[in-house]
Amino acid sequence: MARPNIKLIKAIRTAAKKIQEGTHYQWGHMGGCNCGHLAQELTPYSKREIHEYAMRKSGDWTDQVEDYCSTSAMPMDEIISSMMDSGLERADMIDLERLKNQEVRRFMGERGEKLYHNSKEDVVDYMKAWADLLEEKLLADIKLPENIERFATVDN
Repeated sequence: MARPNIKLIKAIRTAAKKIQEGTHYQWGHMGGCNCGHLAQELTPYSKREIHEYAMRKSGDWTDQVEDYCSTSAMPMDEIISSMMDSGLERADMIDLERLKNQEVRRFMGERGEKLYHNSKEDVVDYMKAWADLLEEKLLADIKLPENIERFATVDN
């Protein structure tokens, strides 16, 4: 599972919101699909650029992530590297493209039982749940010192 951090959580939520509000979504378009939208938020690249770079190699997001090479200097590998620098693991991108992370789906409850990877509404719900799950994990990792004093209430 991705390394929870504010930048990643914000990017996932922003991508979900843009898809929900009607930005162009097309599962078969490397820049306008599930991973493509998240890549737009985590990198400086546009939908068009992501798609163009992806077409220089063969395969969909799953294939390209599986064939990823951190030293290739191929633009698509640089995009994947940048996404990984933001806290994603390779499996996260593969799971996002097919909405198949079981932890996220369980977190969604009954709603997560039947999702279609190319349904705009399902992608939005999955991404929102994923961001919420990452936020819960981030907050759970915050440990306050035991000797911290509670804020005093001031009577006016």
